[in-house]
Amino acid sequence: MLYYARPLAQLLEQLEKLPGIGPKSAQRLAFYLLRAPREQSEFLAQAVRDVREKIRPCSRCGNYTDLEVCDICLDPRREKGVMCVVGDPRDLMAVENSGEFRGYYHVLGGLISPIEGIGPDELRLNSLMKRLADESITEVIVALSPTVEGETTANYLSNLIKPRGIRLTQLARGLPFGGDLDYADQITIAGALRGRREF
Repeated sequence: MLYYARPLAQLLEQLEKLPGIGPKSAQRLAFYLLRAPREQSEFLAQAVRDVREKIRPCSRCGNYTDLEVCDICLDPRREKGVMCVVGDPRDLMAVENSGEFRGYYHVLGGLISPIEGIGPDELRLNSLMKRLADESITEVIVALSPTVEGETTANYLSNLIKPRGIRLTQLARGLPFGGDLDYADQITIAGALRGRREF
């Protein structure tokens, strides 16, 4: 059994709580931080504090920002009338990094998942419906991960949006069912956006 000094054991314990970090990776990171210049560790600690203290959801779309309204929403060069609905800010970044989409976004803040206790009331649907009414949106692209939760949420959105006469499309099936949009490569996302289809 390995014995670590208490501060090191606490660091290892916290690092292992991060997604994708197991005991070996946590140990590598912890020992790297011990050997790194003190300033580097302090910059990392300050960056973590800043993220927790300064980042919040954009009041318009729900993307992460340090402002009231994010840079994407403030960009006048974006294509007005087209909105891409995503589950979370990671998905927004995945679509944005494809370079294919130039409209605006709306982040739902999750997907409908009865198993996890997430219903429509936990999503940012009221603000979505308000934006559809206020912003003259002519097309909504549903860009949700092709999972059971994503399909359930997409069908729910379809029932809300179609009666308004707004064109509703979804990403083409270049994305594997059961996968996460966040893990798809830029070329796949770009092709899925180009090949989107009517709901």
